[in-house]
Amino acid sequence: MATVLMPIPEDGFDPTETGVPWRTLHRLDHRVVFATPTGKVGRADPRMVTGEGLGPLGPILKADENGRAAYAEMVQSEPFQRPLAYGDIRATDFDGLVLPGGHAKGMRPFLESPELQSIVSEFFARDRPVGAICHGVLLAARSRGTNEKSVLRGRKTTALTRLMELTAWVLTCLYLGDYYRTYPTTVEDEVRAALAAPEDFVRGPMPMVRDSASNLAAGFTVRDGNYLSARWPGDAHRFATEFAAMLKA
Repeated sequence: MATVLMPIPEDGFDPTETGVPWRTLHRLDHRVVFATPTGKVGRADPRMVTGEGLGPLGPILKADENGRAAYAEMVQSEPFQRPLAYGDIRATDFDGLVLPGGHAKGMRPFLESPELQSIVSEFFARDRPVGAICHGVLLAARSRGTNEKSVLRGRKTTALTRLMELTAWVLTCLYLGDYYRTYPTTVEDEVRAALAAPEDFVRGPMPMVRDSASNLAAGFTVRDGNYLSARWPGDAHRFATEFAAMLKA
């Protein structure tokens, strides 16, 4: 059994990108430890859970049934209800690290945390399994190694693509404003800037449907050594399954 760290913000994370990896690892008897900025219990982006406020696109944009069920199960678990504070994390206590995403503005304390960036850097330095999905890749890209360069420099990765981010924004900006734009710079553009070469960012095929436990082929991931990345909630089941295989290896 492995012990896996999953840091999240106190508000605004994606329910599928946390719930599905948690459920997958939990069912394999791995222990997942959550952490938030101050140790307060976190809450997912409510729009992604209920679809409220997303307008006519709500049924498409919100978490699907698999994601909502995994999140509902996760929030009832004891580890989720008793998170660590970021300042109490010791990287040496963990065998692996999962960095979930989310686009709501509440993600910023997670994405901008110097404490988490230091933890991420330590995991890469120790060559322990690290998985990052969607905006979680942005946290990895911002984390610096001892050479002061991003820990992703020299690696291949994917993340939320520019096309996916801007499409969601264009479809909703008239009534949601910049809800789908966490920062003025897209995730893909910032991550690309941290890499050694433009071709190290892999967009993958245009997603048509979300994956599931019975349809992992619909998801997309990129693995480089002990680092695994994915793009959006529709990749979460494949991401979680492949991360679990990394732990086993």
